[in-house]
Amino acid sequence: MWWLYALLSAVFAALTAIFAKIGVASINSNLATAIRTAIVLIMAWAIVLTRGESKGIGQISRHTLLFLVLSGLATGLSWIFYFKALQIGKVSQVAPVDKLSVALTIILSVVFLHEALTWKTAIGALLIISGTLVLIL
Repeated sequence: MWWLYALLSAVFAALTAIFAKIGVASINSNLATAIRTAIVLIMAWAIVLTRGESKGIGQISRHTLLFLVLSGLATGLSWIFYFKALQIGKVSQVAPVDKLSVALTIILSVVFLHEALTWKTAIGALLIISGTLVLIL
């Protein structure tokens, strides 16, 4: 079932790129990112609250909170750079290069999380890196 959520994520990420490119055409990319972030914040809290999933918020450990904050900072920086790239570049180039994050995530998951690297995963990462190089060179 995880793959269905991952596929839906990919579909909405593709739509995000198209909508964002149109949205940043006439405004500052940082302002566009702030507006998008506000919408995501409202949507996420609406889901949590309507589903009753806010229970246990007081029991979140400092460790967990630290890494959620770091993840949020990384997401914010990613969105800021993504919107700037979309504003000045072609969406057909920016979005695929952004997906280099998949290969980088594979590498970082091996280094920091000690996940196993299979040949299949390594070849996939190398293909993503190769495809990115084709697009930017």
